[in-house]
This record gives sequence, C-alpha cells and structure tokens, in this order.
Amino acid sequence: MNSIKPFYISAIAMLALAGCGASKQIATTATPAVTAPVIIKKVAPIADIDLKRWSHLDLAKDTIPGMSVDKAYAELLKDKKGIKVIVGIVDSGVDIEHEDLKSVVWTNAKEIPANGIDDDKNGYIDDIHGWNFLGDAVNENLEMTRIIKKADDGSATYKEAKKVYDERYNKALEDKKQVDFIVNTNQSIQNYLKKDVYTVEDLNAIVTTDNDLNKNKMIMTQILSRSGAGIFDEIKEYREYVYDNFDFKLNKEFEGRKIVGDNPEDIEDRKYGNNIVFGPDKEKALHGTHVAGIIAQVRNNNLGGDGVANHVEIMAVRAVPNGDEYDKDIALAIRYAVDNGAKVINGSFGKNFSPNKEWVFDAIKYAGKKDVLLVFGSGNDGNNIDLDVNSNFPRDSKDNKTEFASNVLSIGALTDVYGESVIAPYSNYGKLNVDVFAPGSEIYASVPNNKYKYLQGTSMASPNAAGVAALIRSYYPKLSAKEVKQILMDSGTPLPATVALGESQEKKSVAETSKSGKMINAYDALLMAERMSKK
Repeated sequence: MNSIKPFYISAIAMLALAGCGASKQIATTATPAVTAPVIIKKVAPIADIDLKRWSHLDLAKDTIPGMSVDKAYAELLKDKKGIKVIVGIVDSGVDIEHEDLKSVVWTNAKEIPANGIDDDKNGYIDDIHGWNFLGDAVNENLEMTRIIKKADDGSATYKEAKKVYDERYNKALEDKKQVDFIVNTNQSIQNYLKKDVYTVEDLNAIVTTDNDLNKNKMIMTQILSRSGAGIFDEIKEYREYVYDNFDFKLNKEFEGRKIVGDNPEDIEDRKYGNNIVFGPDKEKALHGTHVAGIIAQVRNNNLGGDGVANHVEIMAVRAVPNGDEYDKDIALAIRYAVDNGAKVINGSFGKNFSPNKEWVFDAIKYAGKKDVLLVFGSGNDGNNIDLDVNSNFPRDSKDNKTEFASNVLSIGALTDVYGESVIAPYSNYGKLNVDVFAPGSEIYASVPNNKYKYLQGTSMASPNAAGVAALIRSYYPKLSAKEVKQILMDSGTPLPATVALGESQEKKSVAETSKSGKMINAYDALLMAERMSKK
C-alpha cells in the first residue's frame, strides 16, 4: 500500500530534533488551454463542521477547493432518480458492519449464505459481500524486499530493487531515530506526571532542576501547542508506521505469504482466501473502510461524514496487505469485481516494482472490455512519475508514455487551500501519467468499529473521484467508462496557473501537473454528462 506518514508527526519530529541540536501522453487530444477561476482566497481557518466535509464544498461559494458535491445534489439531482451502481473496493478490507456502511454493502444474490457451497460456481464459496484474497494474512514485505530475497540474477530489476531497498532502509533508520527520540521524550513526561495524556498547563506546572526533564518539557510544550491532544495517538501511529518497516516491510526474514497457502507466482492457482472481507483483525481494515466511507457513507443521516455517491453498493475485495500487494491478488481482485457487476473499481494502493505486471495489465484490459472504470491513486512520493518507468504500479501504460487502455483514471491529491499550494506536497504528478486531481488531505470518513477519522493521501483522493464517477454512472448509465473518464477530466475546475509540486514545493506551470490541469468538479461533471447523454 502506498502510504504516507501520519498527519503531524514527521514535521514535529524534525522540529523537535532540530530544536535540540540532535543529530501518458493522451493519444487523441492535447491538454487544453485553461484559465484558473478568480477566487477570493480563504484566510480564516476552516470551521470544524466544514473541514469534515470540505471535499463536498464549492470553490466559488465557499472558497474551498472541494468538488461541488453539495451543490450538485441541491441543484441537479434533487428531482432525478438514479440506478444502483456497484463499486468495487480493492483494498485492505472493509468493515461491512459499520453503522454508516452496512446499509450500502453489496450482497451476492446468487450465493446462499453460510451453506459452504459455491452456489454461483464462480470459484469462491459463500462470497456474500465480496472476497478476501489474503485470508488471515495482514503484514507483508515490500515488493523490492521480495525481489532481493531471491538470488541475484544480475538483472536490471534486481539491481534497481537492491538500490532502492538500501536507500529505503537507510531512511527507515533515520525515521527510527526520530520516532525513538519523540517516544522517549514523551515517555519521560508521562512518567513524571504519572498520566498518559497531559496538557500544556500540566507541562507549565512542572518545576524541576533536572536539565533533561526541562529540555523534554520544552520540546513537548512546543509539540503539544502546535498539534493538540490528538498528538498522543499520532505518536503511537507514527511508531507503528516506522517499526512496520523493520518488522515486516523491509525484513528479509519475514514470510507473510505462507499463511495464505497459495503459490503467488501461479496465476492459475485461484482457490484461496475466504469470505471474511475485513480480514482476521477488523481494526486492520482501517484503510479500506475509510476509502469505502468516502464513496458511500449514507448521506444526511447525522452519522460521521457523508459519502459522495448515493445509489451505490460497496463490494469489498480484500487484496492489499500492510506492505506491498501481490500482482496476482490485484489481477484476480479486479476480475472478481468485474465479474460480479462492479461498474467502478477503486484502487488506493501502489508500489514501485511489479514483477508480474502483465497479469494486472490483462485484468485492466478485461475490465475495459466489460466497460468498467478503474480509479487509481497516483501515489504519495511527491514525484513526477513521468520520469521513471518503475514509478508507480498499477497503471495503464507500459512505457510511461502511451496508454493501452481508456478505462483507467489516475488521481492526484489536493489540499483544502486554493492557490499555489493546492496540490498536496506528497502527491505524485505528471503531465503524461496523472489525469486529474481530487481532495486528498484531511478527509474525514469511516474507520472500523463505528468510528471516524481524518486520513490523507492519494488513497483518499482516488475514492473522492470514484464517488463522482459512480454518481455519473448512476444518473447517466448509458455513458461508457471511457466517456465518464473524459468527463471527469474535461469538466474539472482549472488549477492555478502556477503550483508548488512535491516535497520541495518547486513552483511549476499547471501544464506539468497532469493531463487535464484540473481538479474534479461533480456539479460540472454532471452537467457535461447530461449534455453527452443527449447526443
């Protein structure tokens, strides 16, 4: 899974350490010339009630670069009837019992629950709400780790994987120093105060001659003042994120696949997994549950947030572990969703190496033949993915220049502030291999066990886009996947003429961002769909 660090911790850790002196080219059309709208830039902080749904707001009305979803419902859809659209969620699993999702979960009408028989004869027994291709597996290596665990065959792929692995491992060591420093600093304060959660007032009340404790007090005061009480959960999440690298993702001794029981190098070995679509530990289905919520949380029910699309059913296909997904699982997951009626499939995952990428390419083509739109996040490396043929899988180009399919949409991520910084610094970009942008930072949606949370990444931008795609396919079902893709690109709101890209925030022309130079707008997309449907 192409993940990014929890919200505040990386910057905070850097600040604390510094303070202490511690050490595709579109085959048919060129990018159109567009003019960014004149917007009065929002100065005041976004109110909490708006932040929780900022991706649904309207740029002109609210000065927030949302997708105008609320406007679309209020002005375009209130008197229209849509049809049910099945959306496949290929991810880490979905909590289908969540209070805000259970009413929108897909049910396989051809399968009799819990009878232990493959009633629909699709190869998957009792697949009532989807399928779990990972079985009881949760953690996994990165693909580069799996490659270098094999014998050095002298290939360019092995050499590149080894190079990237070494760089990643060295970076992980630096991250470990950071997180250990923060954890130990926090722990010293917790021990002194004898409480796990404390306030700035608690820190101010500490009077001591202990120089180390005073230094730790100063650091945690700075961190807590900037980030609030949520920082204690963030510290735990950051530690888990960092140690996952050493325990699983970069650990050459770890064998996560053994528990599944299949041969991941044999695409014909397909009878594996089970029907528990949230996996062996529901809490670990956080990512997929959040993605599902962005698309399909029940609107206007006073629970959590609102989904983008009504009239949708969520099909959960668990294929993404804590680590890099296997090409075989992704290929079979896409085919499963297609064969069971999905018209939109969201894939909020990605990796840098794909040894069996042809299996995924074939699955993408299969989805195209069945008129299914695939929506993928562009990745969270903050890079121009046009420059590296191994930059981000899955994708719809074999050479990073020419598309082999017209049913794949690659999505970059936006922040909630319109202007030069509207593209999230972690978001990948590229005028050939990213299609359009959607809200991705601070997105509020469902997580397991009837909870809700803010998460960020192109993982969140992708389902925002997929939700709008599902809206179009619901209200204008005669439009093809190819047409829906083009509508989402052509109808979007123009990005500013100059934007800051990547972690370095280098100023670049909007033409460098993506094929369209735009951000998705549900209102304008539905207007365009209306016009196209009448032709």
